[in-house]
Amino acid sequence: MGNVDPQELAKFSELAHRWWDTNSEFRPLHAINPLRLEWIDSLAALTDKDVLDVGCGGGILAESMARQARHVTGIDLASKPLGVARLHALETGVANIDYREVAAEAMAAEVPGAFDVVTCMEMLEHVPEPASSVQACAALARPGGWVFFSTLNRNPKSFLFSIVGAEYLLQLLPKGTHEYARFIRPSELARWCRDSGLDVEASRGMEYNPLTQRYWLSADTSVNYLFACRKRA
Repeated sequence: MGNVDPQELAKFSELAHRWWDTNSEFRPLHAINPLRLEWIDSLAALTDKDVLDVGCGGGILAESMARQARHVTGIDLASKPLGVARLHALETGVANIDYREVAAEAMAAEVPGAFDVVTCMEMLEHVPEPASSVQACAALARPGGWVFFSTLNRNPKSFLFSIVGAEYLLQLLPKGTHEYARFIRPSELARWCRDSGLDVEASRGMEYNPLTQRYWLSADTSVNYLFACRKRA
């Protein structure tokens, strides 16, 4: 199946039926989705754009982008979350979206340069070869197009906040959601982007206050962070 970890697919497939439950394990994704969407749209202007969401899961970001873009394609290798995404789009009447069970690398070979905007959020830390995913995302974007990534930094603070805090103390995520060794330093992701023909235009950190249960974007990329890249012409 290529650049995929079967255990990671099984992990998210088991929870697929709870993907759109805002009080479930996916509550953090629902909470941060408006922040991500606003930031993506502020840079890439989604209106009239063809968008690809790599590692779309149950479609939270993909469906929200479809409400602004011309068309959105969501791809993933976990069939159960894709089934949930298709059903939810049908129930909510979002017609300009489709979902495919295909790897980013395979789709890059099939339709290179086909998309104005490519997003790959919270996925790189779950695949065996994240650099391969970055390269595929770059190949799928048209020259001058936007590519967005979000992932987790690799340092002691990130381990404390995203694993000890989020999974064990606050129980925001199921235990075992993340593996620290797979976290990615911004310098590593920036290098993979440059090697793939992408220029990093902007970055943001994602922060969380457990007392107010509020998320916000900031300049602090020490834990969760996002990259906005442009593909070179």
